[in-house]
Amino acid sequence: MKAFHCTCGQPLFFDNTRCLACGAEVAFDPFEQQLNALVAADDDTWTIAGDARAAPPRFRLCEHRTLAAACNWLVPAHESHTTCLSCRLTRTIPDLSRPKNAQRLANVEAAKRRVLFGLITCGLPIVPKEDDDARGLAFDLLESLPDGPPVMTGHAGGLVTINVAEADDDHRELHRESLKEPYRTIIGHLRHELGHYYWDLLIRGAAWLEPFRRLFGDERASYGDALQRHYRVGPPTDWPDRYISSYAASHPWEDWAETWAHYQHMRSTLQTVASFGLATASTPYRITPFETDVLFDQAAPSASNFLQWVNAWVVLTAVLNETSRSMGQPDVYPFVLNRSVVTKMHFIQCVMDSIGIAAVVPAPGRLNLD
Repeated sequence: MKAFHCTCGQPLFFDNTRCLACGAEVAFDPFEQQLNALVAADDDTWTIAGDARAAPPRFRLCEHRTLAAACNWLVPAHESHTTCLSCRLTRTIPDLSRPKNAQRLANVEAAKRRVLFGLITCGLPIVPKEDDDARGLAFDLLESLPDGPPVMTGHAGGLVTINVAEADDDHRELHRESLKEPYRTIIGHLRHELGHYYWDLLIRGAAWLEPFRRLFGDERASYGDALQRHYRVGPPTDWPDRYISSYAASHPWEDWAETWAHYQHMRSTLQTVASFGLATASTPYRITPFETDVLFDQAAPSASNFLQWVNAWVVLTAVLNETSRSMGQPDVYPFVLNRSVVTKMHFIQCVMDSIGIAAVVPAPGRLNLD
């Protein structure tokens, strides 16, 4: 996330639809990644305030702005669509006449927009399934009904299914406890399932497949048998030394999806920290930094920046966790990076390098890595 400001100088936050200082309508342009006040044109379109171009692009408001999704994204005026890129990805929503579903939808869509922002800033392709059924992306946001089958959060062929009950605190806590998960959020679910989608897009049938198998394991092993074994006997005892979570140990696909989700957590959070100018260089906390021997490819163009990024993350999460404990709250990041996980994360970064996506570099002097 970035620090946004209205043209009047008031800070804006990613979900804002109105500036609290000057009262201007506010919206987000996903193509330029800017959130700002809007200026009404004379044909029911809008321009971004402060756009100095001779012919500023014009937009329409997403038609879901005043509906349950509470969407604040913009639609280019030349497009025939009435909904924005994020809303176009949602194929199915729950029955909004049923209790809780309107608020659930609002919460899931808000999380989805935040996750998509991270993918956009990465430069990853985001193509609606309605435009490309074979390689596109769509979301079904569903409710488990009393007389129907349970809704299982998951991914298949570019379709991400989310059980909207995950928006309920009690539902997440119940499943977090029963599944012994230290962390369970809507954003976490979305990033995990999108990890499966991007595995299909970036790894399946590509030059990265064999390196993936050497590092994560052979995904051709029976997925169903692997999950049954995981839920029956649990992960191997040494999983904390090899995986980011116990669930990652169940199958190479899940190892990739879990590692991908954490890569996205780290990238997004460090971008936020740099954008807001948070300085932790004066912290007394010192770490033993990861060195080049942990990298998947020491010659990769991202190698130096990636190490700086990961070591910055270790410092930052230690501070954030202590801050959260001071408020009597659970750790913000209840995980420990091990060497194997960092190697896998650098593999993901190397895949990103191959499509032109550089590693995040924390702002100079912001984080003490000594």
